Amino acid sequence: MKKLALLIPFVVGMALASDGKVITPLMLKELTDIPGKEALVLTVDYAPGSEDTVHCHEAHAFVYVLEGSIVMQLKGASPVTLNAGQVFYEGPSDVHVVGRNASKTEPAKFLVVMFKNKGADAVLPPH
Repeated sequence: MKKLALLIPFVVGMALASDGKVITPLMLKELTDIPGKEALVLTVDYAPGSEDTVHCHEAHAFVYVLEGSIVMQLKGASPVTLNAGQVFYEGPSDVHVVGRNASKTEPAKFLVVMFKNKGADAVLPPH
């Protein structure tokens, strides 16, 4: 997901695969009534056992689980297991320390809606 925000204009509708994940950008839209902000919408498919590295977004990120179960944890908080139909929120100052498929045998899929600074990378190293 490196430089995902910069790639979006070129790959909307195409999937990006890495580390057992398939990231499918769906929309990048400037929020004209909120100067300097844009919305990014994407799906993430986790292969069984797939997990993320520690990262942050410097954005408001809303996660909705579409299929399977995922485990999410923010720095300073307890991990939570989310099933299809459940939601998770990450704020601009949060560090995402755990993001993974809860299953070693079944895939998982979630939708992300992110409100971020225009042109900023969607995924950043932890601060």
